[in-house]
Amino acid sequence: MENKTPNTRAKKILNTVIAALLAVGAALIAVSLTAEFLGLDLTPGFGVVQMFQLLLGISSITLAIFLWMRQKRGDAPRSLQADIGVRLAATGLVFAYVTGFSDLLLIGTHVNPRFERPFVGPLQLGGLVLSVLIILVGILLYYTSRGVRAKSSMEFIANGNSDDKVEG
Repeated sequence: MENKTPNTRAKKILNTVIAALLAVGAALIAVSLTAEFLGLDLTPGFGVVQMFQLLLGISSITLAIFLWMRQKRGDAPRSLQADIGVRLAATGLVFAYVTGFSDLLLIGTHVNPRFERPFVGPLQLGGLVLSVLIILVGILLYYTSRGVRAKSSMEFIANGNSDDKVEG
């Protein structure tokens, strides 16, 4: 029998969780976007169940990406930029859920009595696109933050140059 250290076993389990989150997220997004073509739609148009699947898929993939990046960082402490990236991505997820369920929360544009049920309109679609962009900016901030490097890749903003040495 092979003797595995707990650290190796933990990394293997984490890799399995990351792969499962990516697969589940991709499957949920694919099913939600193609439900009408697959004959799985319960109502005409993009309904609440499909929106919930889409949002769960986005959440699952976002979590998998952050777990993967955290694993690649090792034990390096998180920088302020990385913290801002995590919080920005989480804010994007909250914005996506609020936008996706805006009609159910009675803050959407399709809550009048003339609408039989909530549906995705252009404002919701724009909000979802904006939410995904916010999540991507958060992921980018986390990715470019100081990890195993001694300095942040955003150091050029403070110093006005991209050199590793600080001019005095």
